[in-house]
Parts: sequence; C-alpha cells; structure tokens
Amino acid sequence: MALDLAKAAKEKGIKYFLISFVDMFGVTRAKLVPARAIAQMQNDGAGFAGFAAWLDMTPAHPDMFGIPDPNSLIVLPWKREVAWLASDLWMDGKPVESSPRIMLKRQIEAAAKRGYRMKTGVECEYFLINQDGTALSDARDTQTKPCYDQSALMRRYDIIAAICDSMIELGWNPYQNDHEDANGQFEMNWDYNDALLTADRHVFFKYMTKTIAENHGMRATFMPKPFADLTGNGCHCHVSIWDKAGKKNLFHGRDDMGLSALAYGFLGGVMHSAEALTAFFNPTVNSYKRINAPRTVSGATWAPNTITYGGNNRTHMVRIPDPGRIEFRLMDGAANPYLMPAGLLAAGLDGIANKRDPGKRLDIDMYAEGHKARGAKKLPLNLLDALRHMEKNKVLRETMGKDSIDSYVKLRMQEWHSFKRHLSQWERDHTLDC
Repeated sequence: MALDLAKAAKEKGIKYFLISFVDMFGVTRAKLVPARAIAQMQNDGAGFAGFAAWLDMTPAHPDMFGIPDPNSLIVLPWKREVAWLASDLWMDGKPVESSPRIMLKRQIEAAAKRGYRMKTGVECEYFLINQDGTALSDARDTQTKPCYDQSALMRRYDIIAAICDSMIELGWNPYQNDHEDANGQFEMNWDYNDALLTADRHVFFKYMTKTIAENHGMRATFMPKPFADLTGNGCHCHVSIWDKAGKKNLFHGRDDMGLSALAYGFLGGVMHSAEALTAFFNPTVNSYKRINAPRTVSGATWAPNTITYGGNNRTHMVRIPDPGRIEFRLMDGAANPYLMPAGLLAAGLDGIANKRDPGKRLDIDMYAEGHKARGAKKLPLNLLDALRHMEKNKVLRETMGKDSIDSYVKLRMQEWHSFKRHLSQWERDHTLDC
C-alpha cells in the first residue's frame, strides 16, 4: 500500500512538499505544495506546462501533471519542514513516454519481463568554487597531485560533513568522502541499490550538494570540464544484474574476472551502442573537453577516448574492478540521472538477447599504449557526432522508442546549433588576420 502523504506530513511535521521532475537536459523542476493540498496532488498531480521545460512540446500541448511517487519521499535534513518527491509525468491520462523517469521505468519493466533486476551505484564528482564560478573556493588547494589531499579535504570539512551527515540521516549508507584528482574537486560514495532508487537519490544528491554549498557561501558544480587544465567531473556508474527478487547477482561467474556469460553479453551490448550512448552519458558541448582532453596538471585525465574494456585498469572506458560488477567510466557530471541507467539497461538487454561479444579484454595502459588497441572504435569527438550516432542507432530507437530518441536528438541539436552560432575569442585571436 502506497504511503499516505497527508498522514506523513502530520507525523513528520512537513509543511511543504517539492513535487519534482527532471527534464531531458537533466534540469530539476518543481512546484512547492503546502501540506494542506498534498492529498489532492498525490491523486491528481501538480500541473506543469511541458514547453516551459526541456521537453519536446509546444505551448499548444495540454497541461502535464507530475504524479508524486510516495516511495521517493525525502525530508530535507537541513530544512525538515520541507520534503522532496520525485514524480512521473502524465498528460491526457497517460504517462509522458519521452520523460526521463518514465524512460527508465520502461527499461526496468522490460528487464523484469526477462527476470532481471538492475542495481547501480554512482560516483558523483564535483568542484567547490566561488559564487560567480570564476575560481576554486580554496585558494590554498594548489598541489600538482591533489588527490586524497588530507589538508584540502579538512579545509572543506563543514560542507563535506553536512552532506555526509544528511546521507546518513536519510539511510543511504555513505561510506567514504575524498578529495579527488583535481584541485577543488570532491567525491562522496554511498551504497548501490535498485536502478530507480539510485537515480532518484542521484537527482537529490546534486540538489543537496549545491544547496549545502550555497549555505556555506560557495558553489558546487558538476560541470564536466569547468577548468581546462584540471581533471573533469566524471560520474562513473557501477552495474550488476540480479534475479527478479534481487537476491542473486547474475553477473557473478567463474572466469578469471569473476563474471558470467550474461555479464559479458550485457557489456557487449553497451560497447556495441557506445558511440550512440555517448549522447546520454556526455550530453553537453563541454563534455567533449573531458573525454578527449590532453594531459592535465595531475598527469592524467582519468577519462576514456576509446571504446575498450580492461580488468582493474582505470585507463579504459570500462573497468572490471571486482567479481560480479562492471564499472562504466564514460559518464560525466552532466549525465541525466535517469537517462544514464536507462541507456545502459536498454543496450545491455540488447547485448544479452543477441549475445553480443565485447571482444577481448585489453590489459594495456590506454594512455601510453592506446595505439596497440587495433580495431577499437574511438568515442565521438563532439556532441554533434554523438547525436548523429544516436539518431541512427537501431538498438536505442527500438528499445527506448523512436519518438523519445528523436525528441532528445532534436533538443540537443538545438543546443549544438546555439553553440555553433557563438563566436569565441579564440576564433578572433586566430582568424582575424587570415
């Protein structure tokens, strides 16, 4: 039986609810609903105009309603009179099929029909910067090798502890926080779980991190490459497929990497569609300054540029760190929390069904010996290339819906054309005297 939100409001002292949804660009939208109206909203949903968000709609479309998922309820640890709810978008009495949370739920349903259940964990990297976004918040964070820098980590203790304490209170089971490979960059890890739950938490984590940073006079950014000379923000995703009950990990196997044939089929499917999936995993113009970057101050980019996999080797697009799970390292901080796992699951299910072969594992340093990966496909060099791959990818069009893929490509193409119309100072510096 679904949680009664009106009753929960009285029990928990909730005065307002944020009924939230995520559009195709990963932007979190919401309405603030007083507790007195939540019973009606739980039944009918909060009204939105789809054209006002990044959804492929016009002003002529009817009202869209966000029906809150009571299972997603999160009371804000820093403002306990307010609670957050993920919602599913409906229009004319039917789900909006091209909305990201519905797209993920459709893939979860497809997996369930085959007896599968995907579990995921995410590694969200972010920078703490000044309020106007021009510099790091910590002027003393200058080490050439800043990863795991204890002093820099502890100078940001108040923010990191506030975020981690919030996750503990919410029952996410966070287990480590660290200063990452770039100056001013941090990562916080919490337990993996079912794909939809992890996606909802991913959405809330980004909101929570930004809000707590603002409360401390700083700004948190998940931008893929906010500083040209520093390592970018990744969002690595760890994946395993379980039986329908969620009791047995079906990726566990007896080969030398501890993976099953099912796991390799899933991996083969993702690698087969990797060029197209890049449009989901690396969805902005800026994303391609991270995955096709030159060496950074620390000595490495930690991001792939080729479609390869290896064992416990961070120079590949895919790493197999432990038996029974696969780490996909392509995604960046701009990846949509719902479209990222939806794309993985769609491609992975195709790989299982068609027994797609991921090829041989490469036990080489791709940064130093990438030329030895003969025949390996390169990742797209820019957003336009990725969108063109997505547009013609039959797997994603069939599994995720032609209309949904067309809508995503259409909206991102608009962004690409907007970027191309921009005249940069670099062009002026290098072309005025041509």
